[in-house]
Amino acid sequence: MRGLIQGFGHLLAPVAQQFHQALDQPERAQATVQQRICDRLTASEYGKSLNIQSIADWSRLPVVSYEDLEPWILQAGLTPEPILFYEKTSGSSRSAKWIPYTRSLRRSFSQMFCVWAYDLIQNGPRFSTGKLYACLSPQLSEDGDASPASLQNDADYLDGWLRWLLKPFLVMPPGLNKICTPQQFKHQLCLSLLQAERLETISIWSPSFLQVQLEYIQTHQIQLREELQQQLSRDRWQLLTEPEIPWTQLWSHLKLISCWDSAQSADRADGLRSQFPGVWVQGKGLLATEAPMTIPLIAAQGCVPVLNQVLFEFEDEAGSLHRLHELSRGQTYTLVLSQLGGLYRYRIGDRVQVTHWYRQTPCLEFVGRDPAVSDLVGEKLHAAFVQTALHQMHLPAHFISLVPIAEPPHYLLLLDRATEAPTQLSDRLDRVLCQSHHYRHARLLGQLAAPQVMVSSQIPELLALSKNGGVWAGIKHPLLATSPLDAIVLQQLQALTHG
Repeated sequence: MRGLIQGFGHLLAPVAQQFHQALDQPERAQATVQQRICDRLTASEYGKSLNIQSIADWSRLPVVSYEDLEPWILQAGLTPEPILFYEKTSGSSRSAKWIPYTRSLRRSFSQMFCVWAYDLIQNGPRFSTGKLYACLSPQLSEDGDASPASLQNDADYLDGWLRWLLKPFLVMPPGLNKICTPQQFKHQLCLSLLQAERLETISIWSPSFLQVQLEYIQTHQIQLREELQQQLSRDRWQLLTEPEIPWTQLWSHLKLISCWDSAQSADRADGLRSQFPGVWVQGKGLLATEAPMTIPLIAAQGCVPVLNQVLFEFEDEAGSLHRLHELSRGQTYTLVLSQLGGLYRYRIGDRVQVTHWYRQTPCLEFVGRDPAVSDLVGEKLHAAFVQTALHQMHLPAHFISLVPIAEPPHYLLLLDRATEAPTQLSDRLDRVLCQSHHYRHARLLGQLAAPQVMVSSQIPELLALSKNGGVWAGIKHPLLATSPLDAIVLQQLQALTHG
């Protein structure tokens, strides 16, 4: 099997070599991808409407949001290429947005994967089985009715030849993508993971996704043990009788966990490092439904931009735009990207900091979403969406603030007055927030606990007098806070509302 893995690496080598050459000449690489993008733009209805005829007209392109482009997306007017499918993600002022995928965009994701996989094979742990679990995005609903699926599973982000090569290595329960209820999904996934004795790599998004599965195995170990009595070796079956399951013994071949490990995910990634001593927890690069953005490289000791597939522009605090080769170390920028699927000068809402240089290219660390977004486990709640959702509740309060709580991850709605019991408000709040695609998935999979509501006329005063710094020390309080509430302030609120 080691020979097969090395052979797979040889197939990926040309893509990786081209990428590393681009890292040596970032300005040239960006100019090349800009020309490719501009060729599509000038041939599109969108480009014609703006009278964009060449790269010389690029500066006249507006920096846009999804809402600005939505009419063009619905008319398939952003690119001359055929649209393969539309992928769903959370919107800012609405419950969802749909991103068009073309062959060129899917190839960008494939190129990113090839570079990452080649780097791991050449420079990472000595893989011997190649067995990989890559997080599948279920189409979940509480009542069992499936949402309309755009992709069958996450492998569909990749080109067909790459999916075919990966198939023998993937740990994937058959029909898992057709399961609609969260309990069934977790149960079938855990059965499959428990049978994957030779599992070497787990690739997920939020570290909480894996922790939810581990908690499910621990809680349902008797039932799972009974179902797998004939499928597990005696030693592995015995491990499922332990009061505290030894995870590294259960998956003794596990060498790599790939997940988010920056910003709000840092603590939970550290939690996985504690649960899996000896297993390398590698932080993922910056990746969104809209585009691949950065990729971790072992030699770089950080994440480099996918500079030969995506055109990057970086907005500083003054609102000025900079190109990749113009960045300054230590500075934080908001990303504006253009990609080969038809998004041009698109403000994606991610903020990055320049940490250091690898070869001639700056390395970028994700430091958080746009200040108007809260994101504990990947739910990506936008302030505009929260405003719309809370408006639907017709709250009589004068003071309203939704705040994230880090442990356990959930949201807390603070009100100065209410005409309903907090438990009733919590149920209604959960329903309106579940209109957000990613929030709903996080709730159904157990990554987010149910929201809570606290009501007291003294809440505004307590927050205003707080000495814990940040937004909570000021007089103004946002409708949606984007940083988790300080534990001391939370205790004071609990004492206030339960006193």
